[in-house]
Amino acid sequence: MSAEVAIKKFSFPFSCAARLPQQDEVTQKGCTQVEALELRDFQEKSILSKPSSVAVIGALVHNENQAQRNPKPLAGGDPAAGRVLVCAKASQSAVLSSQDVSEKLTAECEDQRPMAKRQLSSESAARTITVVKKSAVRKEAEEQRHLKAKAPLGQKETPYTAVKGQRRRRKDLFTRPEVFIRVDSHVIRVGAELRQKCVYDVKTIAQSITQGARNELERLRAIWVWLCHNIEYDVSGFLGHSEKLSSAEEVIAAGRGVCCGYSNLCTEMCRDVGIECQEVPGHSKGIGYRQGQSLKNVKSDHLWNAVLLGGQWFLLDACWGAGRVDMEYKCFVKRFDDFYFLTDPEEFIDSHFPDEEKWQLLDTPIPVEEFERRVFKTSAFFTMGLRLIQPHHFHIVTDDGEANVSLGFSKPTTFTYEITQHQDLLHCGVSEQKESINSSFGLLTVSHRSMKLQLLPPASGIYDVKVFARPETATTPLIWVCSFTVECPVPRAMEEIPENPFLSWGLQPIAGSLGIAGSSQGSEAAEVQAGVFELVLKTSRPLMVLCELVHPELEATVAKRCLATQIQPDVLTCHALCPLRGFYRLSVFVRDYEKTEAKFQNAANFLLHCKGKVVEPDELFPPNLSSVCGPGTRTSEAGLSKFSHTSALLGTHQGKCNITFHNQQDLELHTVLSREENEPQAVPLSRHLFCTYTDTKVTVSVSLPAAGVYRLGLYARTAPGGNFNPMCDFVLRNSCKQPGPPFPSVYSAWRKGCVLFEPRVGLLEPLSWVRFRVRVPGAHRVTVVGETRTDLKLNKSRVWEGEVFSGNGLKQLKLAASTGESSDMAVLMTFDIKQLETEM
Repeated sequence: MSAEVAIKKFSFPFSCAARLPQQDEVTQKGCTQVEALELRDFQEKSILSKPSSVAVIGALVHNENQAQRNPKPLAGGDPAAGRVLVCAKASQSAVLSSQDVSEKLTAECEDQRPMAKRQLSSESAARTITVVKKSAVRKEAEEQRHLKAKAPLGQKETPYTAVKGQRRRRKDLFTRPEVFIRVDSHVIRVGAELRQKCVYDVKTIAQSITQGARNELERLRAIWVWLCHNIEYDVSGFLGHSEKLSSAEEVIAAGRGVCCGYSNLCTEMCRDVGIECQEVPGHSKGIGYRQGQSLKNVKSDHLWNAVLLGGQWFLLDACWGAGRVDMEYKCFVKRFDDFYFLTDPEEFIDSHFPDEEKWQLLDTPIPVEEFERRVFKTSAFFTMGLRLIQPHHFHIVTDDGEANVSLGFSKPTTFTYEITQHQDLLHCGVSEQKESINSSFGLLTVSHRSMKLQLLPPASGIYDVKVFARPETATTPLIWVCSFTVECPVPRAMEEIPENPFLSWGLQPIAGSLGIAGSSQGSEAAEVQAGVFELVLKTSRPLMVLCELVHPELEATVAKRCLATQIQPDVLTCHALCPLRGFYRLSVFVRDYEKTEAKFQNAANFLLHCKGKVVEPDELFPPNLSSVCGPGTRTSEAGLSKFSHTSALLGTHQGKCNITFHNQQDLELHTVLSREENEPQAVPLSRHLFCTYTDTKVTVSVSLPAAGVYRLGLYARTAPGGNFNPMCDFVLRNSCKQPGPPFPSVYSAWRKGCVLFEPRVGLLEPLSWVRFRVRVPGAHRVTVVGETRTDLKLNKSRVWEGEVFSGNGLKQLKLAASTGESSDMAVLMTFDIKQLETEM
């Protein structure tokens, strides 16, 4: 194809190659003569010096005056080829693909290069050309045969350029609203100046606010932003408390109007700046709308606009974009909502139903009955990228007292909901923002990419359900996103569900960022067996944890005795006890282990259901249980390792057990045994613990005096001269009713390395021979003092041993030793002797 033919056939559009100055823009009423480059100019540039797969599409001249001053054809050239006539009025019927128009609008709108680089001289502009490959030319020619040249829509015929199923969407015109920051700032500033000068003329305002706009999209944007920022909704006029303003000048002067005021102004302003715009009457789900009402044979109550951009119609509603009406206080709340600027028809139809089907702009229009049944979605629903999974219609009838709502999301999102008695009006003054829920009539769970809301109405009737959401990282209140109506013929008979102020059940969406990597329990309700529940959370880094257990009838002091938590570097374990039947809320709060100043944040909430056996009051965890139970992060940091029992909960064999571990840093240790005291003990509980230290190994022996639940606390002095700090607690359960004997009383001389082999009890039988076997490092004499002194003998295993008579009427036997150079005897421990009952 020659350059001459190419210029003749493909002369429009030009602006994709270079931008015309504002004064030279092509209007619908005028034509511009554009001077072409001579063929020899192309040859000089080697463009056509040899066969090429590139065809010249058009040439640009940025100065219209230059074209007018040089009307003569180029020397040696064909007059038809030397001059290209471009007429904007005829451009609508010119061959133009939807992709070309989209690229034109997008390129001009989003071009943010410095002005100095965009301003071309007249000479360089005259040599600017646009080229495309021949394959692209053939493809465009093929597409032309499938386009509809003209289609009647509205009051007069207007062209369509998009093939069915290939309609351009809002994102094809601009990627994000921020690309209009220059236009928006100009409009807001100029609008304020015009109002201050009391300028109310529509044409003057339209021309002032669109000054500097580079294309029809930016001109339309300027009009939209001005309407949203300068006109408030006339609530008084809508309610009939005052006369509705009709003329455009009255609306501008008062700064308020109803929907027709917005749509009429939009139409007039667009006409003044050369944009085709029409008013579209229809029904909307705005103020006064009743969910489920029939709109058949009902006069429409709203007006919005349709505009023609690049040969395709788009929808916008400046009235809804300016703000909302608060019916509780009968006032207008200004809130710029960009969603209603060139809204996609598939989303617009959920809230706007035009009187004429063609203005739905859908490939498959919907009937009014479908519009009535559709779920109402606010603009936030779409801007957050939410999608409706179920139900497909707003009205839900419960099945076995239960109704379900499910939404999908593409980015991490936080949800909550509100269920109230049914109100006739969709917009009835209830707040559109919410911090948390105040109802226990549903279970909201959030998984990786979806939210499920299980609704359980408390009684027969009809209820309104509002769903609120916000991006996970946002700190603002949650925003209303959609609404449903739930009809409950017969409620489900069930126990009361505790309130959940932490938005959702299961792992919270932010759990991963808080360090929670996984959970043994999902978001569904957990059935508790025998009143005992264990939760295991895997962590990606060391965490501290606190837990809360809530039941509608459980006292807070009792609830504390129902929880025991174990903190390990990569695992958090929570043991929960259920003393009552019904539903419980188990909430988990975490913070980084090292960040002691950080606040605990809610990471998970689990619903527990106990409907069988419950835990008896005397089976609850002992009081004053530490938040750190069992070996874990804290004991590891202190150098306590290789625990024989790695769990926080231990069962004893006939009331006895031995816990061993290694004390690698040779810390001074202390142990405490306690339980809920119902009556005074004859022997203190400290006598039922016995500690043995050999090298780095520590053995804590326990002999429990009665059945029940005990706390074994382990403490260590981590700094010289400092206090003993808690390392961990163990929970000991003893079901043996036979009391365990106490250990002997130990004195300070009993130190590291000393081992008692026999006797291992601290209460001896009278009138009996007792065998002693003990190791005392460094001792040169070991004696048992009773009625007489009995020296023990040292065997080959370095163990002192011998037999001692307990006597009659003697209260104690003392084990003493002499160590070092001193000959003084130091008491190591004492043994009590049972007293014979005297006959009366």
